[in-house]
Amino acid sequence: MSRLSFVLCGWVLSLQTLRAAEPVEAAVAEVIVVGTYHFSNPGQDQHNVVADDVLAPERQQQLDRIATSLQRFRPTLVAVEWPRDLVNERYAGFLAGTLAPSRNEVVQLGFRLALLADLSAVHGIDVDGDFPYEPVQAWAEQHGMANRLVALSEAAQASVERITTLQREGSIGEALREMNRPERIVQDNAFYAELPRFGSGDEQPGAALLSAWNARNVAICARLVQALKPGDRAVVFYGAGHSFLLRQCVSQTPGLKLAEANAYLP
Repeated sequence: MSRLSFVLCGWVLSLQTLRAAEPVEAAVAEVIVVGTYHFSNPGQDQHNVVADDVLAPERQQQLDRIATSLQRFRPTLVAVEWPRDLVNERYAGFLAGTLAPSRNEVVQLGFRLALLADLSAVHGIDVDGDFPYEPVQAWAEQHGMANRLVALSEAAQASVERITTLQREGSIGEALREMNRPERIVQDNAFYAELPRFGSGDEQPGAALLSAWNARNVAICARLVQALKPGDRAVVFYGAGHSFLLRQCVSQTPGLKLAEANAYLP
């Protein structure tokens, strides 16, 4: 072998060794965040969709279509807006056929999809949090910004009423598709985006409310991230008010990829 051939052969072998030593990039986990309204009309939010009875036969058919359509994503994990222990208990009852009929979207969407995907468990990732709205309201009234806060509230209420009308006159799928348009999610986050304006000096009630809201959502996303494995395909069902921050958290977390709900919703 000539000296040149020997050198070239050595260089090729060295290159192959270096490539073999390079870390293999782990498969990303893909996540769909499905923002939803509360099917059981608990009235716990500031603005609430008035939901039709989802146990009615027509609504059950719509929910079956939603689950079948989301199954095209081939989910390996479903996460929902209930605490872990409650989900574990009730999903076990759901699988055993002993869970009492429930209108809650956790059961009607989350458990339904998990059963269709043949998943043995559903992940409850909800976290309690403070929502100190009253100090913001008081500050606004004392500083001539009450009308601005009212306008934000009225915009949120108008958005909720549109969803109420969509699901009442159309289908649950139509309502969910509207709620999960990226442009709509940004619009619905306007209330939180305006909160830093409500405060001055050392008195910052708007910032305090925004910080509390962000902290809850980061804690929720942390539980999701910790449940995911490389290559997982997760569907997360959560109140639509959380969509903006949960989508942001997924998008910015290394190893995760956000997929759009409306690519799969019927």
